[in-house]
Amino acid sequence: MGRGRIELKRIENKINRQVTFSKRRNGLLKKAYELSVLCDAEVALIVFSSRGKLFEFGSLGTTKTLERYQRCCHTLPDNSIEHETQSWYHEVSKLKAKYDSLRRTQRHLLGEELGPLSVKELQNLEKQLEGALAQTRQRKSQIVIEQMEDLRKKERHLGDINRQLRIKLEAGGQSLRGIQGSWNSGTIGGETSMNLHPSQSNELIDCETQPILQIGYKHFGSGEGTSVPRSMAGQSSFIHGWVL
Repeated sequence: MGRGRIELKRIENKINRQVTFSKRRNGLLKKAYELSVLCDAEVALIVFSSRGKLFEFGSLGTTKTLERYQRCCHTLPDNSIEHETQSWYHEVSKLKAKYDSLRRTQRHLLGEELGPLSVKELQNLEKQLEGALAQTRQRKSQIVIEQMEDLRKKERHLGDINRQLRIKLEAGGQSLRGIQGSWNSGTIGGETSMNLHPSQSNELIDCETQPILQIGYKHFGSGEGTSVPRSMAGQSSFIHGWVL
């Protein structure tokens, strides 16, 4: 019967652990040597025991192999940077070529530099221009229709506002005419009450033409003397009774 499978775990017994370490270390060093000889490979092996003891093997020398390892580790980032730089350079070149192509197409659409183009290329350019022109006209018509619809909506809205204002003005005009009519009727009635009857006006005129009786009036002749000053007599022909 064959040997059973050994469970990989730490050996608790120190003696058994040390014996196992010595056997497997020697086997590992032997396998490294065989690999270097059989495959012509550069092999370096470094082992530290639990007590810190160093065991090493190098087909060409451990130090030389380590120096080569360090050179490889330090040159890998440089290679990656160079590779990244080259990829960016290719990407920039692609973008530049695309930009030049777009610029050339734009100049062709503007009717510039058409000399190098062939008949087929000119036909394709003509189709592109016709398609662009058709789309432009369609968009223009759509915008004009939308603007006309907006203007119609505004016109209807303004018409509604105009009708509402007309109704309000008519209602306000009727009320204003009613107020003016009431004012006119009241003014006419007041003037009628204040006007005098023709007979009354004639009586006033007759009273003015008839002589007025003045009490205490005395007419002095030119030859008679008077004790009233001339200034008082010239101011008024009416003389109070107490003056006489």
